[in-house]
Amino acid sequence: MLSETKLSLLQQLVQSASTEEIIWTKGYLAGFLDKNLIKNAVPTIENPIAVTVKPLIIYGTETGNSKKVASSLLANFKKNKIQAKAIDVFQFDINKLEKETLVLFVMSTQGEGEFPQNAVAFYENLKATNANLSKVSFAVLGLGDSSYPLFCNAGVLLDEVLTDKGANRLLPLVKADVDFAETVSIWESDLQKVLQNFGSNVTNEVKPTSSIVSSGKKNYSGKISHKVVLNDTGSNKETYHIEIESDDEISYEPGDALGIVPKNKEEEIKAIATYFNEENYSILADKNIRGLSKKSLEAFSKLFEIEINEEKANLLDVIHKYQPKKVKLDEVTALLLPIAPRLYSISSSSEAHDGQVHLTVNLNKFKVDEEIKSGLASEFLADFPIDESLEFYIHKNQNFRLPSEETDIIMIGPGTGIAPFRSFLAERDVVGAEGKNWLFFGEQHFVYDFYYQTEIQEWLTTGVLTKLDTAFSRDQERKIYVQDRIREKATEFNSWLENGASIYICGQKNPMSQDVEQAIVAVIAQERNISEEQAKQILEDLENQGKYQKDVY
Repeated sequence: MLSETKLSLLQQLVQSASTEEIIWTKGYLAGFLDKNLIKNAVPTIENPIAVTVKPLIIYGTETGNSKKVASSLLANFKKNKIQAKAIDVFQFDINKLEKETLVLFVMSTQGEGEFPQNAVAFYENLKATNANLSKVSFAVLGLGDSSYPLFCNAGVLLDEVLTDKGANRLLPLVKADVDFAETVSIWESDLQKVLQNFGSNVTNEVKPTSSIVSSGKKNYSGKISHKVVLNDTGSNKETYHIEIESDDEISYEPGDALGIVPKNKEEEIKAIATYFNEENYSILADKNIRGLSKKSLEAFSKLFEIEINEEKANLLDVIHKYQPKKVKLDEVTALLLPIAPRLYSISSSSEAHDGQVHLTVNLNKFKVDEEIKSGLASEFLADFPIDESLEFYIHKNQNFRLPSEETDIIMIGPGTGIAPFRSFLAERDVVGAEGKNWLFFGEQHFVYDFYYQTEIQEWLTTGVLTKLDTAFSRDQERKIYVQDRIREKATEFNSWLENGASIYICGQKNPMSQDVEQAIVAVIAQERNISEEQAKQILEDLENQGKYQKDVY
């Protein structure tokens, strides 16, 4: 309930507001609540009982979502007078697990249902340990994307092995989709209730309200209305600007991504089926036959009774190279996963590009045994015919959002990492946002690879873009990258941060995002005359506050 004073103020505002203003306020409050759901969602407990147990929160992540959830959970525990601590799974000693009383796992899933890189060793050591975990109680929250075949598989595997080792499941496994805020809030509330009776003789099983909350994905059917290569003749890259239209209103925000499920090339699946003496190749149409992981290749090694040496390979290449024995095609398809969706950062603004959604797609080319290969999804989009029907969906990314209109932002996006920042700038231009905007962009050559150069120069001229720093790595003898430009502008960069600017990074995770992060830490340490450890903590605090956001892949 509101206090009398606040209620009086609210009544005065409502009485004096127009219908349009009331509708706007309703939308504003709904958006505010949605944006701050995780950060502020502290479960309320009537007549709380003192909780003496000290939970340990272990998180495994690659993109940072599990860490954010763990940090939020830790903060909310403290607000409810529950002592807890959180740790990266990579830093946790498996030998100490049997000494813990209550462990809460927040585990993301990567690739083909795999553990994040920093959690692989922990899982393997857990499977191999002979430790007695009978005194350990646990709960697992899995984060994933329900569009992928093995949804939250890392969480499933972790939950299973803990049970096999004798640990006691405190709550059933919970799977959270990409819009995980509501699921996390429910899980926290369930945990709070269980912890009140933890250690007592009272058994009070709590069933989660929902293990999966709808991600809000909506499938669209549209068409590519325009497609152009952004690179000039002579470039080593082939990067496409793609414009998609739909009869339906496409609902998205700056920072969101577009998801597609690419299709296999007919000649490839036909060649595979023919090798195994099968005419019906349609059963391979939606199976992933490219870029098979080491785990998948090991399964094929057993099926074919051969030793496949590659860490990653296309099935057709394996057939050509090893000429395996001719098993039934059904046995082959049984080992293949469905084609997983591919996500591309949206490079348009629904406010500025009405009825359209734009993508910036680099045709992924690489060599295998001196033969040029292309990535399935990027090739699918690059070759997709104009005006033919294309199925897609919008992947909401609540962890990569513009701040308030008056807040300054620093955008670091080399290569196709420019995509969401074109969206950011277009949005801030059309709404008249007052915050300053600083863009760092890099590619190989100024002449060939300056994506959206005309638009960027126009934004500079009109003042929408306050500052631009570019790094074209191969235009001089010494390669120069965006992280070098950050170091060159150290004093001003730090000044922007001290004045409240938000930082955004988009592009390749390895090594780009790590190199950029190291540069930012070095700048903070240098300009504030503090240690790098202190600077890392400052950057981590910014990340926890939502002022440092990454969309890396």
